[in-house]
Amino acid sequence: MSKIRRQLNSSNTSSVVEPKKLSEIKEKTGNLYESIAVIAKRANQININIKEELHSKLEEFASHTDSLEEIHENKEQIEISRAYERMPNPALLATSEFLDNKIYFRRDEEDLYA
Repeated sequence: MSKIRRQLNSSNTSSVVEPKKLSEIKEKTGNLYESIAVIAKRANQININIKEELHSKLEEFASHTDSLEEIHENKEQIEISRAYERMPNPALLATSEFLDNKIYFRRDEEDLYA
């Protein structure tokens, strides 16, 4: 099982967008915009990992020959694609990680004294 799949199974992140309290997001860094920047960076990391994982799985089906087995392979390929479509959005995963204190981030020295 992939790292992303294990992470999804261990978290209680739903694929439905739910409202979050801005005060909770802000209190982690002291600045709402900085918190959103941290979440956005983590969402990009998650998205890249998911894309790489999906492409590696779909490469197994990349054959340029026409045969009867192609229909069966397409069914498997469709199942894999559907599983990834049902996964929560990377932004939802990143927000959940951020609120659960599972993201490490550090502030620059310049920001502390500005």
